[in-house]
Amino acid sequence: MRVAIFGAGAIGGMLAVKLAQAGADVTCIARGPHLAAMQSQGLTLKDPTGSVTVKVRCVADTAQAGEQDVVIVAVKANGLPAAAPAIAAMMGADTSLLTAINGVPYWYFHGLTGPWANQHIDSVDPGGKLLNILPPQQVIGCVVYPAAEVIAPGVIEHTYGDRFSLGEPDGSRSARIEALSRLFIAAGLKAPIRPRIRDEIWVKLWGNLAFNPISALTGATLDRITGREDLRALCRQMMQEAQSVAESLGVRFAIALEKRIDGAAEVGVHKTSMLQDLERGRPMEIDALLGSVVELGGITGHAMPICTSVLTLLRERARLAGCYPA
Repeated sequence: MRVAIFGAGAIGGMLAVKLAQAGADVTCIARGPHLAAMQSQGLTLKDPTGSVTVKVRCVADTAQAGEQDVVIVAVKANGLPAAAPAIAAMMGADTSLLTAINGVPYWYFHGLTGPWANQHIDSVDPGGKLLNILPPQQVIGCVVYPAAEVIAPGVIEHTYGDRFSLGEPDGSRSARIEALSRLFIAAGLKAPIRPRIRDEIWVKLWGNLAFNPISALTGATLDRITGREDLRALCRQMMQEAQSVAESLGVRFAIALEKRIDGAAEVGVHKTSMLQDLERGRPMEIDALLGSVVELGGITGHAMPICTSVLTLLRERARLAGCYPA
């Protein structure tokens, strides 16, 4: 199976090593010192069991990659609109597009019936352009659970987690998703096929839409956000607003709200990805994690006063830091 990984950073690099070891024909698309290191020295994955280095094809230009059977997109959500034409250059009519991206995906309403069928979400897909460039009928949804980090150019450290939940937007169990699941399992990963992938997207997003913004606004780590009752109460209010929106869209939450917060508390002293991006002056995933949820509130007719207020403050904090468009 020909597999291209667009954005071979932490999660993408981890997948590149694992899938190459499982026999996939892997091509990594990356840039800068990380690309140079992979080309010259190979891609190294470190985890608690040891270290392994593989040589895979690494390019900067997707035109060099050619048409693929599967394209795995592992960039931050805010980078997808600019990257879409390059990603599309690797896709043929039968190529599967696996979106290993946090937040509400651009294809969210594809495959759904009812009053919101074929709706687009402007905060993650301005003008609906992504739906035209990256056909949603070729998408396989994915919820990413592992944690990994690029610790040096060409070197990935995988700290925990091995599950990548997969799901067709229409809930079907297609031949293509079964083949992809088998490949992930052969690579030593868990890859369950979910008939209701949006439910799982929301469970992860449920916490991220509160913990990430609050951490970016306050500088607090997860242990403090979940342990201080005033901050925990703010998380609870944001999550309750989001739950009402999600349930109106047909989502079923498999866990209780307090249990979701407790799960984050177990991570301990940890800076969220949004806080890390703010501190490093990098673009922040504000719209995928919270802006899209507030937009969905407007689409479904649900007021979201707490989420809207936090979103307003967060965007301005990010603008002042140069991490969000002015």
